[in-house]
Amino acid sequence: MSPSTTQARVIVDELVRNGVRHVVLCPGSRNAPLSFALHQAEQKGLLSLHVRIDERTAGFLALGLAKTGTPAVVTCTSGTAVANLHPAVVEAELTGVPLVALTADRPVDLYRTGASQTINQHDILGIQTLHMPEAADEPTTRSLICRAIATNGPSHVNVPFRPPLTPNDDEWPSSERTPWTVTDRTVVIETRPSDLPARTLVLLGDDHPERLAKAAGLGWPVIAEPTAPGGFRLGSLLLNAGLPDHLVPDAVLVVGRVTLSRGQQALLRATKTVHAVGDQARWPDTQFTATRASTWLPEPESVDQEWVQAWQSAVKNVSAAVDDLLDAEPWPTGLHVARELTQAVPPNALLFVGSSNPIRDVDFAGERRDDLHVHANRGAAGIDGSVSTAIGLAITHGGPAYALMGDLTFLHDINGLMADHRPDLTIVVLNDDGGGIFSLLEQGAPEHDKSFERIFGTPHGADLAALCAGHRIKYSKVDSKEEFRSALAPPQGIQVVEVPAKRDELRSLHQRLKSTVSMVFSR
Repeated sequence: MSPSTTQARVIVDELVRNGVRHVVLCPGSRNAPLSFALHQAEQKGLLSLHVRIDERTAGFLALGLAKTGTPAVVTCTSGTAVANLHPAVVEAELTGVPLVALTADRPVDLYRTGASQTINQHDILGIQTLHMPEAADEPTTRSLICRAIATNGPSHVNVPFRPPLTPNDDEWPSSERTPWTVTDRTVVIETRPSDLPARTLVLLGDDHPERLAKAAGLGWPVIAEPTAPGGFRLGSLLLNAGLPDHLVPDAVLVVGRVTLSRGQQALLRATKTVHAVGDQARWPDTQFTATRASTWLPEPESVDQEWVQAWQSAVKNVSAAVDDLLDAEPWPTGLHVARELTQAVPPNALLFVGSSNPIRDVDFAGERRDDLHVHANRGAAGIDGSVSTAIGLAITHGGPAYALMGDLTFLHDINGLMADHRPDLTIVVLNDDGGGIFSLLEQGAPEHDKSFERIFGTPHGADLAALCAGHRIKYSKVDSKEEFRSALAPPQGIQVVEVPAKRDELRSLHQRLKSTVSMVFSR
């Protein structure tokens, strides 16, 4: 048996022993030993193998597979194939997702010789590279794989292979199923007494689910981004409109990275006492306003229950006013779609939300449900890889799954539809033919009308029906709320639901939304 084949089989066997059940493979020459070993493991029922021809898409599929906390692996050949994994690794690094990039390499003696597909792959993904020695013995190989799995976040294992790269037998390592080294990846959630005042407002962002759940139950009022548990409906909308004096907190507790709402940022700048909680490796004070930063959660000495009730009453009144406003507006807008989607999906469904307007639409108008599992790529908050991430999440969820994204986000990862595993996933595409998010930013102001469409609106005119047909994906277009709700029946396989919308009135709608909230506060 060739040394490359032996090492590849030990690598795959140790990944299985460490609980890896999903591996995404991109075909190539130098990673052939791993490809054969992975196929053999799949035939033995040890793991599920997903094959993709696009490394960038493969990286985000693996990211989605790993988002629930179980490590997933993406593997590819040497050269620029490795560089294409960088966007997914960036997202995994910023959100602590256990994504393992297992990359094949040429032997180091070929570096700087002009050899084909040979580049310096050390630290190419922005994280430390665990470089596997060529033809390493079994203890070294297994120990290094355990080290990669133990990382709280992504890891990069680089393996140089020397020909021959193909097997000449079907031997497999022993049937032992325990890892070479057993490690504990559990996140410790520590709480301590604190001196935070009774009128403390909690902001929840992107963080470990266990810590977010603990923070949501402290007793103080909670405003949570869509991917965090608990929280008031339309909480960020209240902050964006400006809080009335009786709701202004004396302190703010921030748990995780809160990056979605400008109202949150304004509140943090205006608050004297801000306690930020998060991993010290990822400094939790993103707005540079924290008076204290810790990895532990503060326990309240007291909670002003009358103030909590005032918050609850305000949220109830604002929710009713916002619903009345949306009911009077022509359907559809992103706010309509977000509200209908979060209300209509079945219990225990999974929802992946794309960046830009969709995540903000869910934040502003979506229903808060304990039985809805919401995910998003909020680490780098980019639009790339969203289709693939949603598919990866749907595969691991095992039940009805949905995704909401804009047209540019969908088109950016259209290759993600080339899937060998097609889970039950409905992808809702709000198509306003361009970059609607910019309509709400400074560049969308009337004084920039002459340049807006050319450099920000960027209409594309793409035919989504034709693109879906080319990928043999079920497609439908809906023009009414009733059709939309009907299209949200539990999916069978992957399907795309297009909701055509306009963006020329988007800025005006959001101004009316803010005015509506302010009017409720002034009563």
